[in-house]
Amino acid sequence: MDIPKYDGNIHPDEWINDIQKYLKLRYTGDNYLNIAISLVDSNIISLPTKIDSFEELRDVLKEDISFTVFKCTNKRLLESLKYIPEKKGGNTSKFISDFRKLCYNSEINDIEEQKNYFCNTLPKLPNNNDTDCYNYLLEFIKRREKIKSMNDLVKEFAEIIADEINLIRNYSIIALKHVATGKYLSSIKNLCYTTGSKLQLAFAGSPEPDLNALWKIEFSGKLPMYNKTSIQLRHIKSGSVLGFYNDYGYNDYCKSPITEHTEVCCNGNENLWKFKHSKLENHQGYLKSNDIINLSIIKSYDDYQNSFLRSHDVQFTIGNDTFQEVVCHSERLGGNDEWRIELISQD
Repeated sequence: MDIPKYDGNIHPDEWINDIQKYLKLRYTGDNYLNIAISLVDSNIISLPTKIDSFEELRDVLKEDISFTVFKCTNKRLLESLKYIPEKKGGNTSKFISDFRKLCYNSEINDIEEQKNYFCNTLPKLPNNNDTDCYNYLLEFIKRREKIKSMNDLVKEFAEIIADEINLIRNYSIIALKHVATGKYLSSIKNLCYTTGSKLQLAFAGSPEPDLNALWKIEFSGKLPMYNKTSIQLRHIKSGSVLGFYNDYGYNDYCKSPITEHTEVCCNGNENLWKFKHSKLENHQGYLKSNDIINLSIIKSYDDYQNSFLRSHDVQFTIGNDTFQEVVCHSERLGGNDEWRIELISQD
């Protein structure tokens, strides 16, 4: 390894720290300061004839115009730095390293100033109407007040990236776990109710997400948002869509096998679901894996009231098989109406 010279293209603090470590490893004696002074490029930087300490050398290097140019150059690089998401080929670890290094080289040490520069690195939405794209800037601004240090900044951004990985997207394969009983919303191709609509049944089945419990989520847009997006749930094995059946001739909804709430089936004629956070009434933002939600359909022939997806320990039989009932209801919400959405895979 060659002894590094100082030519104004490295921060003086970094160079002096490096040169001290290097000289202690390679040389004995106490003439480190003189060796370091000899390594300053005299064609670029003029040093006074007498320097008595590394601190004095550090101050002289920082007062030279080359350091001003160095800081300005790094500040411009910081202003032009942009975060590229990993799904578009970016490298989050390198981006964070570059950001921290440029702040250090520019001597931007105030956390509020660092946060301002960081906001500038994050991608903006293409236009004001494209609100269903993941907005890194908005997510960062939500967390901004609790960021008190560079370590906090990195930690919060790492959590934003982790949240983005868990976002539910159009055509994601998901499973819905009934929180109270631990069983997954399921259906079986060509297995139908013997009462009501006599369409393909829906039930709460296995405590593990087997093939009968996988659904493809479909909606208009790029990301489903609370209090905004309507979704459809398409059963993977059968291709049928979850909903309920309204007999328009009688202007009535089919009843569930045991409790006589609204029957939930596949291939019904009402199948656009809304979702809300089960604990936070006015929760905003994107639907993510492991969110606990309430799902509902607005009944078009029942005063347009919300009818919520529910399961419970009540069971019904078809032939020799027993199934845990899944229904829709318009009663007060409770624990039996909570479902955990789990991301299985992206399309």
